[in-house]
Amino acid sequence: MAEIQPGILESIPRLAKYLTFALQPGGDARQGLSALRDLADGRQTVIGIGESLALELEGRIEGLRAFPTHVGKGFEVPSTPAALWCWLRGDDRGELLHRMRSMETTLAPAFALQQGIDAFQYGASLDLTGYEDGTENPTGDDASQVATVSGKGEGMDGSSFVAVQQWVHDLDRFQSFSASQQDEIIGRRKSDNEEMDDAPLSAHVKRTAQESFKPEAFVLRRSMPWSDDRHSGLVFVSFGNSFEPFEALLNRMTGLEDGISDALFRFTRPLTGSYFWCPPIHQGHPDLRLLGVD
Repeated sequence: MAEIQPGILESIPRLAKYLTFALQPGGDARQGLSALRDLADGRQTVIGIGESLALELEGRIEGLRAFPTHVGKGFEVPSTPAALWCWLRGDDRGELLHRMRSMETTLAPAFALQQGIDAFQYGASLDLTGYEDGTENPTGDDASQVATVSGKGEGMDGSSFVAVQQWVHDLDRFQSFSASQQDEIIGRRKSDNEEMDDAPLSAHVKRTAQESFKPEAFVLRRSMPWSDDRHSGLVFVSFGNSFEPFEALLNRMTGLEDGISDALFRFTRPLTGSYFWCPPIHQGHPDLRLLGVD
């Protein structure tokens, strides 16, 4: 029986690498994926397939599409597609580095590394602003139901769809706001993580209250902070049994419904935006038969 890649349902690791790969012209994508399948266990290495790769292999993945773009007052939400996404999970930075190098070698010459992001757990699953991330995440059976495709047949059941964005924070700007202004941007009090009933309509929590949508727009978040020598932010990762719940949240964040954009845009912006299909696990490895990879 096919199952979701277990790393999707497990809590975030202490450390991670998020990798995206581009197709190389003339490369044998099927051979590269076949080799990757043998490396990926779905727990320490979660993989996702982009629309361009599925089309290259003439595979039809119902629901897989390009990430939508949005433009609002003072912000842009870009679409930056990639052929392949890998989420390397672990607790040793050196081991993650060597696993990434092994993956690059295995995938060449069909795929080239497009971007690699080092991510980490901060405190008790905090964003770098100091606020708890993913407070309303479903758990247990609810998490599995939210994230897992079912009733679509062999090869699809047990799979998941993931939306990935790299956000860069202006922490100097955020820290220039008073404590009460910061709480109003997020819609929670940092002191006790309680929602604020009197938060403005632009507050992030009010913009993304998953139960307030019809139908409800629950997603399973597995986001992690990132940083380099000059910049920092959040790799936003949202799993679902389709992209509809995420798009409902994004539409409200960008003000498509009522013209009110999310207050997050006052200090942070997305650099990337990509969609991927995460195949199910079959006999211990990702099931890629819908893509013609046996």
